[in-house]
Amino acid sequence: MSETLAESTSPEVEAADKDQRARFVRWREAHPTAVRNVRWALNILAALLVLGALLLPNKIVYLHPRAFVRIPAEAIIGAAVTLALPRRPRLVVAAVSGAALGVMTILNLLDMGFNDYLGRPFNPVLDWELLDDAQSYVADSMGGAVAVAAVIGVVVLVLLVPTVMALATVRLSGLLVLDRRAATRGTLLAATVWVTCSALGLQVLGIPLASEHTAALTALQAKRVLYTVRDEAEFQKVAKTDAFGNTPGAQLVPDLRGKDMIFTFIESYGRSAVEDPGIAPGVDKTLDTSTAALAKAGFHAKSGWLTSATYGGSSWLGHSTTLSGLWIDNQQRYRTVMASDHLSLTKAFKKTGAWDTVGVMPGVQKGWPEQKYYGLDRVYNAFQLGYQGPKFSWSTMPDQYALEAYQKQIHSKKRDKPLMSEIILTSSHQPWAPIPKMVDWNDLGDGSVFKAIQKAGNKASDIIADPTRSKQEYGKSISYSVTALTQWLERYGNDDTVLVFLGDHQPIARVSGENASRDVPISIVAKDPKVLDKITSWNWTDGLKPSHNAPVWKMSSFRDRFLTAYGSTPHPSK
Repeated sequence: MSETLAESTSPEVEAADKDQRARFVRWREAHPTAVRNVRWALNILAALLVLGALLLPNKIVYLHPRAFVRIPAEAIIGAAVTLALPRRPRLVVAAVSGAALGVMTILNLLDMGFNDYLGRPFNPVLDWELLDDAQSYVADSMGGAVAVAAVIGVVVLVLLVPTVMALATVRLSGLLVLDRRAATRGTLLAATVWVTCSALGLQVLGIPLASEHTAALTALQAKRVLYTVRDEAEFQKVAKTDAFGNTPGAQLVPDLRGKDMIFTFIESYGRSAVEDPGIAPGVDKTLDTSTAALAKAGFHAKSGWLTSATYGGSSWLGHSTTLSGLWIDNQQRYRTVMASDHLSLTKAFKKTGAWDTVGVMPGVQKGWPEQKYYGLDRVYNAFQLGYQGPKFSWSTMPDQYALEAYQKQIHSKKRDKPLMSEIILTSSHQPWAPIPKMVDWNDLGDGSVFKAIQKAGNKASDIIADPTRSKQEYGKSISYSVTALTQWLERYGNDDTVLVFLGDHQPIARVSGENASRDVPISIVAKDPKVLDKITSWNWTDGLKPSHNAPVWKMSSFRDRFLTAYGSTPHPSK
């Protein structure tokens, strides 16, 4: 250690350092114009970075030039503080403020992504773990190399932005104190202009000139954190209250005894699929055709709307909200419910002792401890359905194959009890490329038949950034999933089959549009007229396509309404 230190401070090393510094000084003296230009370029760049960060919106729709022609109050206050401080505190405050501004910039960028995909801002307490899901989604949709590059880019961004922003604020603080008198006059003038613009409500292209944008967003982030912390304690109390928590099994869904119950979620099947002019024609035609085909086979349906607890993604929040009867709109609430004894709708069937219960989860590719909460005797994941064909982007297998595997491995087997099944269909998962096509049911085999279809399909990279094509392909994927499900019912359903199917959430904003509702269609299909007679008072629309003015309920209300309609007796937990 001492020898190394001695070497590093040897006369030879010191001489080399002095020589290098001397050469730099001579170059700087020989090129004063270049040095001056570089300094001004760095000063301008630092100012643009800081101003840009202070005015950066947190939604992509607000990302336009006029958002950056405002006067940020934070810059004026920062200049005043800088001019008032001695050198050492000034450098510390500038560096810390710059790093904090860099962190805020990253949060704004995350807000942009979350608002665009999930219809909500980033939660700084809960959402970090979702970034791993995002990485998996990119890997499945765009390939492993793109996912690795994206991860590297994010890591570099997280490290670089706060550092560069800190350097920029330190540089600007040094520039201000070079001429304190002029800087003070300029700060006072800027403050006067800001106050005037604020008082008069002056705007440029509809945006107020006086800005306190970053301060407002910082306060908003703080409120999110505070709300999240408070919500955890409050929701734990809510989850312990259950209208059917102490209902004996014999008093749960007695009017469905002997029925094979199937609860199916169709990925991203939202109201936009049925009503958006750019999507609906193809989907509505499929719904009408499927309604007619089911009627010919003896099945009839009623349909309505549920308002989902999630949007654009996080499908498990929609599943758990529907089946738990609780509003589960974040990961913290989800974890709380999964660890609770709150009765899920699927577990209600298990509690009766009158049904075998099973889950078909082609999107699950690892351990799934939620099986216990949902009361499923057995779960078939992506590796247990015998599929040997290609993946279709994120989806591990086409819905038609998953349904046929369910038929062969589960539904067709003789048993002493009827079956209650929860099935998650995944072919309509974004980025909607490539999309599988229906094949003859007798040709499905082990799924190898889909290799040519997958190879001939669109590439995800060609669809994901194109809003028009995303809409078109999204509509096709919903039509495919609905067709696969209803054809399965025509082919294998019987007098005792009852199918409940719904969407888990709307597609992302690029497809559903800004400010789209969170509504999803829900349908109940059965041959036995008594099943649908039980929900006559719901005033749902006949057929698979709910009318525009059909009843809209919160998704969390469905469990209790369903249990009540089919004869369950409430016995609240205490």
